[in-house]
Amino acid sequence: MKRVGVLFGMEDTFPGALVSRINEMNAGVAAEFVTLGATRMDAAAGYDVIVDRISHDIPYYRSFLKNAVLGGTRVINNPFWWSADDKFFNYALAARLGVAIPRTVLLPSNQHPPNTTSRSMRNLHYPLDWKAVFDYVGWPAFLKPHAGGGWRHVYKCHDEKDFFHYYHLTGDLVMTLQEAVDFKEYVRCYCIGQEKVLVMHYDPRQPHENRYVKSPVPLEPALEERIVKDTLTICRVLGYDMNTVEFAVRDGIPYAIDFMNPAPDADYYSVGAENFAWVVNAMAELAVKRALEPPGAATEYRWASLLNGAVEAPAKGKGTVKAAGKAVRTVRSANTAKK
Repeated sequence: MKRVGVLFGMEDTFPGALVSRINEMNAGVAAEFVTLGATRMDAAAGYDVIVDRISHDIPYYRSFLKNAVLGGTRVINNPFWWSADDKFFNYALAARLGVAIPRTVLLPSNQHPPNTTSRSMRNLHYPLDWKAVFDYVGWPAFLKPHAGGGWRHVYKCHDEKDFFHYYHLTGDLVMTLQEAVDFKEYVRCYCIGQEKVLVMHYDPRQPHENRYVKSPVPLEPALEERIVKDTLTICRVLGYDMNTVEFAVRDGIPYAIDFMNPAPDADYYSVGAENFAWVVNAMAELAVKRALEPPGAATEYRWASLLNGAVEAPAKGKGTVKAAGKAVRTVRSANTAKK
């Protein structure tokens, strides 16, 4: 019997529903919650697949998962890439692949990192050319960390005064300043297994519990196809099997705003019943599929090859998309769909 483990933290609804759904499938795969103690470096993890929902907050879990991969466990998402990832690099990478990205600048931390002084910063130009930064990005703009999530330390700045006020609050965090997109539509997309995409209408201006829009106006088909294509492009190039990608649409162009969410919100009371059912089922099917695959080498990092045009579309070059409230349809792979 193949085994799937779910590693999670404060979540209450998704982990249990995922375990139940996998066990209900009767596919020769059993699912359970992962329990850990001290980890021996030569000990097998005991799972064919682990779905990771918490290692970004618990360093011990991240190291355990890397060791599990060494022993042949498939981890969703790849803990090696997740450890190395950051949002600024993702913006630059996606832009090179043709995804629309708002103008973005990486900024050094406002305060020295721990155990450093001004002597540690002798390669840093000081003072920064703030005028050039502001002229490039424009106003309004969002100041946000180059890594992290949950909308923590994200500030909307309308002018220089706003910027410097919030920048001084960020301490030793490395930040980005990004052009604000005055959007008409905004969507959040689940992407599971680098094949299935669920487009959800979303309004980040609302309180957290009201952000998933009920009974939305459907997107234009061409716009939806572009969003799906860009979602697949991003998730395939980063190698994430579970992610959410957010787009702000301005003048018919979907700008990718946020797409480093390898443990995205999947709470029943947050995302709603229909979206919850979709993501539980999609993740269950992926976990079972991964568990039943023959053992093989760890997933390679593909972004360098993609930038060089050396990687063809996957053999099963089709993904499925389901906009909330719509039927499932088939779309072409990210490498072949029209822009």
